[in-house]
Amino acid sequence: MQIKPSLPEISPQELKQKLDKNESVLLLDVREQNEYDIVHLEGAQLIPLNTLPYNIEKISTNQEIVVYCHHGQRSLYATAYLHQNGFTDTKNLIGGIDQWAVEIDQTLRRY
Repeated sequence: MQIKPSLPEISPQELKQKLDKNESVLLLDVREQNEYDIVHLEGAQLIPLNTLPYNIEKISTNQEIVVYCHHGQRSLYATAYLHQNGFTDTKNLIGGIDQWAVEIDQTLRRY
């Protein structure tokens, strides 16, 4: 049995601590535009997962990247893709924006 190396993840609490300390973090939202319009994290860059290969040059390489989606599945794929393409300081937000809304900011819309 082959064990895949796990991808780096970050919990909503860990991300909040980084943001509260004004650490340089690129929030990369890989959901679709209509989902982004419902709710997103302030300052997030939207690049839907299916367009990521065509927009990879738009992503800054000089800061930590936290990738998120609705529940964390699409962002897991995006994190893997970014790691394969040299973006080594990239983490998947566990549970996506939905878990963020539950644990960190209950004022955010959920869908």
